[in-house]
Amino acid sequence: MTINCKGKLTDLSTPKVMGILNITPDSFYDGGKYKDETGILHRTEKMLDEGAAFIDVGAYSSRPGAEHVSEEEELRRIVPVIALMVRHFPGILISADTFRAAVARACVQEGAAIINDISAGNLDSGMIATVGELQVPYIMMHMKGTPQNMQQSPQYKNITKEVCYYFSEKVAEARKAGINDLIIDPGFGFAKSLAHNYELMNHMELLHHFELPLLVGISRKSMIYKLLGSTPQKALNGTTVLNTIALLKGAHILRTHDVREAVECVKLTAQLKG
Repeated sequence: MTINCKGKLTDLSTPKVMGILNITPDSFYDGGKYKDETGILHRTEKMLDEGAAFIDVGAYSSRPGAEHVSEEEELRRIVPVIALMVRHFPGILISADTFRAAVARACVQEGAAIINDISAGNLDSGMIATVGELQVPYIMMHMKGTPQNMQQSPQYKNITKEVCYYFSEKVAEARKAGINDLIIDPGFGFAKSLAHNYELMNHMELLHHFELPLLVGISRKSMIYKLLGSTPQKALNGTTVLNTIALLKGAHILRTHDVREAVECVKLTAQLKG
């Protein structure tokens, strides 16, 4: 299983790790940490050295209840950072975390290789057509509503079936737009209760029906620290446990704040699978 990133095939038969670089002031775990060029470059270099295959850059916090950010502000935050990273790390594979078509286009023009859309096109009607035109891999996540309202009593009759139905429609839409490389993300923590998250993870292997790469992002999320009565800062061990389970259930990409630990999960589970 491969994806084409900037003209080169990336093989996902061995799972890869996607490191998170948040350049927002209000992200739930690392908001405001990376404000200047030195901090951004140091963080990027550290994740690459630890084995990250991709770096996911986000300038719009998608935590529950996050403040809305204008398109102009998102562009002002993210475009110079991508240009900076590409200039200092020419071979880097950057995933631009945005739900806006105009931001996606600007990021790819500056050297981003992947678009990571939390809404799978639902928050910008032009996104899927734009990604089809740009011919870059597209990560489609499951979510209901917006970051501002998604956690207001989410309801499902059968969450796994509903997520599968959602992706059946989204995959068809993306194929029609000419998108060749699709990656699906179940959206843990997005419009889901604690019980929904664990039910979905328990049946995650059903998403392989689509025969597409599967990305899992549970790093330090509330599904871990709320269950354990802890905090995001103390949720690394829980993250490692669920990353391991996700890999055993066939995840192809782990999106994480803690690259070294996730890479170790990949190596250990690969050994178990033989």
